[in-house]
Amino acid sequence: MGTARYLEIADAIRRAILEGDYAVGAQLPSESELVARWSASRGTVRQAVALLTSEGLIGSRQGARRIVLRQERRHSFAELNSFAQWARSMGLKVTSRILVRTRREATPEEAHRLALPEGAEILHVLRLRSLEGEPTMVERTVYADWAAPAVEALPEDCVSIMDGIARDAGIVAQYGEHLIDAVAAGTEDAGLLHVRRGSPLLRQRHVTCDQSGRAIEWTDDRYRAGSVAFSVSNSATAAPLERHRGPAPA
Repeated sequence: MGTARYLEIADAIRRAILEGDYAVGAQLPSESELVARWSASRGTVRQAVALLTSEGLIGSRQGARRIVLRQERRHSFAELNSFAQWARSMGLKVTSRILVRTRREATPEEAHRLALPEGAEILHVLRLRSLEGEPTMVERTVYADWAAPAVEALPEDCVSIMDGIARDAGIVAQYGEHLIDAVAAGTEDAGLLHVRRGSPLLRQRHVTCDQSGRAIEWTDDRYRAGSVAFSVSNSATAAPLERHRGPAPA
């Protein structure tokens, strides 16, 4: 009961921040005000505030009231979760539509990423993902042949493929490795995302593996500029984000 309550409070404050009710730099209501507004205990309110702080939405200086640090939608790599899981945690309506779902031979890179023999059969899926009804991301994913039947059995409007195959086939993601760069929108991406050809897109590529280390998917996700930001927390002793040199110009 307590857990649901603090999540409810955090969700309401998060929505207010993302919808612009509190500008960047604005002070949030005091802890006492939040306790009174929500008829909640101080401990429950502190849990809600701690969650928003961990997301980077709010911060504070010692002895000062908490202030809004940002308003953009940010997807953290601190947890391994799907686009749909992240969107729901932000209180956003997410929809998905599978445009292409076909079996074909893996390219050399796909075979390498999925640890499959060169030329192995994979399932290729093209999806359009939307937030609040706005086209946000084009997702091109290839699935290893052992996971393909579970993906093929899902409906075209399945919001989360990873949730679906975990529920229906017991295929659970346990590890992910991400590559992030920027690319120009081609004709297909521009049409799907309603942007001009050549517009910058944020690209996230990642491989996802199950608990045994088997690769489930290799995906190329392309986000419309300004729709999502990614966050990575590091320290002097742990830095999960590394820089890699991009491909040489053609």
